[in-house]
Amino acid sequence: MSKNLPQGFLSESLGRIKPSPTIAATQKARDLIAAGRDVISLGVGEPDFDTPDNIKEAAIAAIRRGETKYTAVEGIPELRKAIAAKFKRENDLDYTPAQTFVAPGGKAIIYNAMMATLNAGDEVIVPAPYWVSYPDIVLLAGGKPVTAEAHLADGFKLRPEALARAITPETKWLILNQPGNPTGACYTREELTALGEVLLKHPHVWVLTDDMYEHLVYGGFKFHTIAQAVPALYERTLTMNGVSKAYAMTGWRIGYCGGPEPLIKALAKLQSQSASNASSISQWASVEALNGPQDFIAKFQKVFEERRDLVVSMLNQAHGLECPKPEGAFYVYPSVARLIGKTAPSGRTIGNDEDFVTELLETEGVAAVHGAAFGLSPFFRVSYATSNELLEEACKRIQRFCGNLR
Repeated sequence: MSKNLPQGFLSESLGRIKPSPTIAATQKARDLIAAGRDVISLGVGEPDFDTPDNIKEAAIAAIRRGETKYTAVEGIPELRKAIAAKFKRENDLDYTPAQTFVAPGGKAIIYNAMMATLNAGDEVIVPAPYWVSYPDIVLLAGGKPVTAEAHLADGFKLRPEALARAITPETKWLILNQPGNPTGACYTREELTALGEVLLKHPHVWVLTDDMYEHLVYGGFKFHTIAQAVPALYERTLTMNGVSKAYAMTGWRIGYCGGPEPLIKALAKLQSQSASNASSISQWASVEALNGPQDFIAKFQKVFEERRDLVVSMLNQAHGLECPKPEGAFYVYPSVARLIGKTAPSGRTIGNDEDFVTELLETEGVAAVHGAAFGLSPFFRVSYATSNELLEEACKRIQRFCGNLR
C-alpha cells in the first residue's frame, strides 16, 4: 500500500498551517519518557490538579439522569444561563443567555469566530508573543495574521502605538489574550482603556478576548476584560472564556463566549455543520463549575503563585537567563539573548531559542517550548503547572545546563 497521498489531494488551506508546537513538544516528552528517558516536561499548559469533586459528581448525576443525548447547538439552556450569570457576577457584563454560546473548547470558539467572519484578505492583529494557534486558525479561515510585537521592556503587553500602527482598512479583528499565554502578562484597566481609545477610532475593528486564565492572577492583581474596561466596545467584542484552566477541566472540552446575538447565531450556524454540540455531560459538569462553590480557585491561585515565585527566582539564578515575574497564568517566558552563540556540551552552537530548548532536552531531560513558536525570540516558555519538587529539580537542571555553556 502506498505511504503517500496523491499529489494535490490535501487542501491548500491545510498547507497554510503547521502542527501545534506546544502539543508537539509535549508529545515528544511523552515519547522520551515512554522510552525510559528521565524527562521533566514543562511544556504542557494544563493544571496538574484534579477536577473538583462536586463537578465530577454533577457529571455522574447527569449520566444517571440520562442526559446523554444531542443538545442544542448553542449549548443547554442551563449552561447558557450560568454563563450569562457568570459574566454579570464577575465581569459586570450584561449578556442574555441568547448572547452566549458553548463550544467543545476555547479553541473551537476562536475557530468558529474566524471561520464565520473572515474573507480572503481580511487581517487579524495578533500581539506577539501569542498562543501558537491564533495565526494558524486565521490562516485556515483564509485571513491574514498581522503580528504586533509586545516587548520584554513593556512586560510583553501591546502598546497603544503598536496597535495603531498595525491597523489597516483590511483589519477585521484584534485577538487580545490576558493573562497571556506564553508570558503571563496582564493588562490593568488603564492599559485596556488606552488600547480601547485606539480601537474606538477604528469602528471596523472587532475584538476577540481570550480570558481563559482570568482567575489565575497573583499579587492582588485585579482582572478586567476589555468590554468591561471600555463599555463603548461592547457591541463589537466577543468575550471568550472556558472552564479548562480555573476549574482544572482541560479534558472536558468546554469553551464559551458572550457577544452580539447576530454573531452568536453565525457561530451556531457554522457549528451545526461541524461539531454539532459540545459533550452533554461536560456541559452539565460546567453548570456546576460556574454555579457551584468557587472557594477552591483561591487555593489553586496560592499554589500557582508559590510555584511562580520559585521558578522565577531559580531561573534568574541561571547563568545568562533573564526571567520576568508575570502577574497571571502559569507560564514564564525567560530571555536567552545572552546565551545565543554559546556552545553546548554536545559541541553544537546555540544559534537561536529552538537550539536552546533542543539541547536542554537532549542534555538535561527538561522539555520546554522555544520562543519562535510564539512569535517572539529569543525566549522560551516554561509551564509551572506541575509539582514544586519537579519544578525545583527542572530548574536545577536548567541552571546546570546554562552554567555548562561555553
